Amino acid sequence: MSFGYIGDTSTSVKQQVKNKGILTTQESFDLERQGFLGGSLELIESQTVSEVTSVTFSNIKEDVYDVHLFTGTINDTATGTVGRGNKIQFFESGVLETASVYEYAIQFGSSSGTFSEARGSDSQIRLGGFDNDIISTNFHCYLYDLGNSNKMSFCTFQTMENFDPLGNFMSFGGGILKQSSIVDGIKYFLDTTDTFTGTLKLYGIKDLWVI
Repeated sequence: MSFGYIGDTSTSVKQQVKNKGILTTQESFDLERQGFLGGSLELIESQTVSEVTSVTFSNIKEDVYDVHLFTGTINDTATGTVGRGNKIQFFESGVLETASVYEYAIQFGSSSGTFSEARGSDSQIRLGGFDNDIISTNFHCYLYDLGNSNKMSFCTFQTMENFDPLGNFMSFGGGILKQSSIVDGIKYFLDTTDTFTGTLKLYGIKDLWVI
């Protein structure tokens, strides 16, 4: 299939089909599906784990992508501990940042119709979580400006979690690393001693016309 051309449309440019650079809806769909148009996803890495306490993504292509998508489907295999939830920390130039330089804000909603919130500064960004046992969780998190040394890295997220004995909760919110740096890695965990099983995936989101 030939596609529209943006640029010189004079006779000096040989086009298969003469046009003025306008793409049809179908052409845009085909380009995105083939991975050439902005918004296309590249799977950077997928990890399926069993009975681990954390997962690290160390090759995140922060120099290629301004926006990343991080997803997870997790079953918590630890029991009897409260205060757990999805959490991430960032590596800055290969060094894990564990100081209290993160901030987050979360809105929770339960299947029973009650709502609450959590916010504050901490040594990690919470992507959800509550003060009870997590049975299972699914989340997606958009990460921005990880590779830009002049900007603070931040994220927005949505999460669905099942807690014992509270039932199902959804949460949405955002977090930020409050210092400008190059983030070149991501650590995911529930808590320092909790083990979990599941699959986590990291994608890069292409800018317009990244080929």
